[in-house]
Amino acid sequence: MAAPYTIGILTVSDSASRDSEQDKSGPLLKELFAADAKYSVQKQAIVPDQAQEIEDIVKEWSDVVCINAIVLTGGTGLSKRDITPETIRPLLTKETTGITHLLLSVSLAITPFAALSRPVTGIRNKTLIITLPGSPKACKENMDAVFKVLPHALDLVLSRSVKQIHHQMQKSEHNMATTIQSGGSGHTCTHHHDNHGDPSQTGVSALLDTPVSRRARSSPYPLIPVEEAHKIIAKHAKPLNVISVPVSQFLPGYVLAEDVCSVEPVPGYRASIVDGYAIHVEDGPGIYEIESISLAQTGTEQEQPRALSKGKIARVATGGMVPEGANAVIMVEDTKLAKSSPSGDEELEVEILVGARSGDNIRPVGSDCSVGQVVGRKGQRIGGELGVLASVGVRHIKVFRKPRVGVLSSGNEVLDHIHTDQLKPGQIRDTNRITLLAAIQAAGFEAVDLGIVDDNVDDIVERLEEATAKTDVLLTTGGVSMGEADFMKPILEQKLEATVHFGRVMMKPGKPTTFATIPQGPKRPPKLVFALPGNPVSATVGFYLFVLPALRRMAGWPKPENVLVPVQIQETIQLDARPEFHRVQVSIGSQGSMIATSTGKQQSSRMLSMVEANGLLQLPMRTPELPELAKGTTVPCILIGTLINH
Repeated sequence: MAAPYTIGILTVSDSASRDSEQDKSGPLLKELFAADAKYSVQKQAIVPDQAQEIEDIVKEWSDVVCINAIVLTGGTGLSKRDITPETIRPLLTKETTGITHLLLSVSLAITPFAALSRPVTGIRNKTLIITLPGSPKACKENMDAVFKVLPHALDLVLSRSVKQIHHQMQKSEHNMATTIQSGGSGHTCTHHHDNHGDPSQTGVSALLDTPVSRRARSSPYPLIPVEEAHKIIAKHAKPLNVISVPVSQFLPGYVLAEDVCSVEPVPGYRASIVDGYAIHVEDGPGIYEIESISLAQTGTEQEQPRALSKGKIARVATGGMVPEGANAVIMVEDTKLAKSSPSGDEELEVEILVGARSGDNIRPVGSDCSVGQVVGRKGQRIGGELGVLASVGVRHIKVFRKPRVGVLSSGNEVLDHIHTDQLKPGQIRDTNRITLLAAIQAAGFEAVDLGIVDDNVDDIVERLEEATAKTDVLLTTGGVSMGEADFMKPILEQKLEATVHFGRVMMKPGKPTTFATIPQGPKRPPKLVFALPGNPVSATVGFYLFVLPALRRMAGWPKPENVLVPVQIQETIQLDARPEFHRVQVSIGSQGSMIATSTGKQQSSRMLSMVEANGLLQLPMRTPELPELAKGTTVPCILIGTLINH
């Protein structure tokens, strides 16, 4: 194995040069390089935004120490102190415009604000120099892309032999074009347009009136990773407005928009913890006359019992008011009847058998909760706290509004399952709509049934405009692939002025999943649109994977992401060329760990694969080194239902 490439990391920051604890990007870069045995970090330093100090370090590391690659972080922005590009460019003997373009294109795919960054990359003698933003997040995103080409670039700079590498690259490209099979289906992948940066990926649909014969044979939308899709959705799924709601049985599932404090003490009076007798502790054991009776009561007739006389006792029930003067309560079990009325219906005298301490069996005023005490925190989702809120006198609270979600099915062949007695050739029953409506309601959100619309542009536009007027989020199924009547994306862009943020995701099932936003004018949040594939399983997986976290985020959940749990698979699973979300039944095994059993064939049109499925395995894409996962392998899984006993 060749010696590792030597790396120098230079942080350019006025604040970090004064306090190294503020340097987050430098240590992150060191951690990224340290994770790969091909690299060895030889130098690391922090300098202020001063041209001479930056220049001195770079010259020393490249000309004297002969570091293979120097990575600078910071000083590439637009502020007056950002001078890293101006300092580095004169030091270069050759610029590497391709790497610079790579940095910008990766960042721009994530945020338009990347256009405000000014990266510079190039070579000084035998040292490759790369400048990155000061943000740790941007550093990682840029380096994830650069790592793919960095070893080959360094070999070229260092004049190492690259013949074998070129041969491997050509062989890999040939294999990508001819031998990748999708999940054992026998499909030969020739989709060169799926490669990142392909000219066909314009991100905009063809005009609606384009004849079928002139339409593109490949999607204009880049194929993005699932993780990137999540980030894009999170940028647009913002918490909705705050509303005031009564404390009632309809409150669970809402998220508090502010802290809630008690307005009354609990208990509001001195209350007995047990059924027994209120006493004066100093009187001690003995026989005493019963002076009064205090029961737990409701309504306006409840009054404070009169003060207990010395040498007397009062009968009290659990929750009843303890009379003034009494300083303890003796349990019934520690007493004995000494005298009753002639009829035997009334206690007159009772013998106290034990001694007591002051305060025994008495709940003081506010001992459970005092006035002003916080009983609910902002961001807290209401569940079992409902009773607490009611007990402390809170009648209304402020919460984030839950989104209203509309579901629309599309397709000439799609018919309502209830109103269709018998299908004709080419017709199918609408399973997507009922499945998604039920899933939305089960998750605690309001679902709006928008029915079915034919594959007609004018009809679709009209239904979408109606839907956006009465919903916060719109789910459509069908019309997002490459068929003759797949109009959803161009209609959104050309008729509703929507922005399609992504139109394809690197996943199975659900590759054509589309996310868009429709503007609603100034000071009004845009409406979110999830255009899901028409295949039933694809639509369902897309809902749990993308839509449900977005709904939670809009409802104010502080942690809206799906929870991944480790499960042990019970059969060997062949991996696919795309990351796959495999439907499984998750249960508790005999050893107490969670186990997952496949629901069988995983075609995106096979609804039976969802029967009893309560989990989605998150499977990696197939590689030559990892074509399958063996039985017993632990795999991350998204729970979409209740756990069952094995």
